[in-house]
Amino acid sequence: MKEDYYELLGISKNATAAEIKKGYRKKAIEYHPDKNPGDAKAEEMFKKAAEAYEILSDPNKKARYDQYGHAAFEGGGGFNGGGMNMDDIFSQFGDIFGSAFGGGGGFSGFGGFGGGGQRRVKGSNLRIRVKLTLDEVANGVEKKVKVRRKIKADGVTYKTCTTCNGAGQVTKITNTILGRMQTAAACSTCGGSGQILDKRPSDADAHGLKVAEETVSIKIPAGVEEGMQLKVSNKGNEAPGNGIPGDLLVAIETVEHDSLKREGDNLHYDLYVSISEAVLGTSKEIDAVGGKVRIKLEPGIQSGKILRLRGKGISSLNGYGTGDLLVHVNVWTPKELNKEQKDFFERMQGNDNFEPKPEKSDKSFFEKVKDMFS
Repeated sequence: MKEDYYELLGISKNATAAEIKKGYRKKAIEYHPDKNPGDAKAEEMFKKAAEAYEILSDPNKKARYDQYGHAAFEGGGGFNGGGMNMDDIFSQFGDIFGSAFGGGGGFSGFGGFGGGGQRRVKGSNLRIRVKLTLDEVANGVEKKVKVRRKIKADGVTYKTCTTCNGAGQVTKITNTILGRMQTAAACSTCGGSGQILDKRPSDADAHGLKVAEETVSIKIPAGVEEGMQLKVSNKGNEAPGNGIPGDLLVAIETVEHDSLKREGDNLHYDLYVSISEAVLGTSKEIDAVGGKVRIKLEPGIQSGKILRLRGKGISSLNGYGTGDLLVHVNVWTPKELNKEQKDFFERMQGNDNFEPKPEKSDKSFFEKVKDMFS
């Protein structure tokens, strides 16, 4: 089981953005590979801390994590620290470390920001939308989509940028009233990568990249909702030189079902029965995820009765079980009657058996609504 992100950073669930950043910086310094050379366990903790910070520092991701836990990022929804290398971490969070490790925060063994190594530029992200049916939402699904992304052209080569000598940044000294100020900025010649184009194939652009179509497999967990966004790491556009690829961001859209309505992990179904069916009892076949189910209605069932079919709803995204299917029984009253039918109901007026006699077990409308949300 994955560790709790808040516990990993040693902070409370009510921590502010500043406290989250402070907690991450403390853990990053503690487990930094420069401080723990050759320690695989420290390196793993360093990656886990970065994963926790990547989620908790983003308000949208933090809200999803607070609601659904780690399940909100399964199937590509998070970056999964074990699969994120040191270049990813330093390219995203290098500024967190401040001057703790020589002002750069990276370390030469992984080509981060410090120790004289080159900066790793990240390619741009790509965004797509994926439509899911209710059955796919309920059970989870693997989708294969075609993506047009930029990749390095065959035969392209790069060389060290002569402007920044491969550092990826240039230093500028300015005289101010406070004295000489030194600032560093990304090199404009190489865009911060430390490398420039050497050999450019005929099908490559000015950065040595070309557009290619690729089929990407996306594992979508059960229980996702409209508007959620999953991430498939390293399936965005590649970066020139020794850069790392961007990510593929997958926005979830859901197709409305003809008869089932979703509310959280529960599903609702409106079942209409005739007066005779309500009086005599019957069995009905209704829609459910994965196919039809048959239910039995007892004689004398009342309009407004809610039948709960447990476990027939949507699987919880956080792994806490499956919701229910709530069947709302509605007795249909005919608007027109023939003479025989009208005579029958007229004779039943005042009949003791036809008079309303609600029992204590027959809950009011407001009690039923309360039960639905309990």
